[in-house]
Amino acid sequence: MITLDLKLQSLTSEDVDAILELDKACFGGLWSLEGYQRELESPNSDLLGLFSSISDTKLLGMGCFWSILEEAHITILAVHPQYHRQGLGQALLYSLLKTACDRGLERATLEVRVSNLAAISLYQKFGFQTAGRRRGYYQDNGEDALILWLSGLQQPQFQQTLADWGTLVMDNLSKSSWQFVW
Repeated sequence: MITLDLKLQSLTSEDVDAILELDKACFGGLWSLEGYQRELESPNSDLLGLFSSISDTKLLGMGCFWSILEEAHITILAVHPQYHRQGLGQALLYSLLKTACDRGLERATLEVRVSNLAAISLYQKFGFQTAGRRRGYYQDNGEDALILWLSGLQQPQFQQTLADWGTLVMDNLSKSSWQFVW
């Protein structure tokens, strides 16, 4: 079996073209160049990318959260459609939560389309619970968003859970022939 290297790293202004390409493939152009540049420059944003040196699509996935007081507000979690169902979303979500923990944040939150059952399932696997609903949240079609929360990121039991998720993520990636390089 051939293994494919997968590398996680913070995104920089040098990655803007790849970021916009991934945004277009996943969201049809959700954020502008200026929007991503603001994220890259903000000390309150963590923008992470999954890269593979042997893929035609260099940036396979990305995730972003804003640090707001003690909260990680996850704003983006995207995996190129060509690479869905290979564990990359899990790897990104795990990495975002680990980064939030490393920053000392207490909880995480996000909004997700009510119709995005795959994403909701992923978030629930990682302990997120529904806290509410935003009616008509998505401007493109007026779809509602679920508000999901995960608290206790600094609790000792969560640190063990995070370690267990790390093992699970690595196992799932290896089943899809990916080798995660930190």
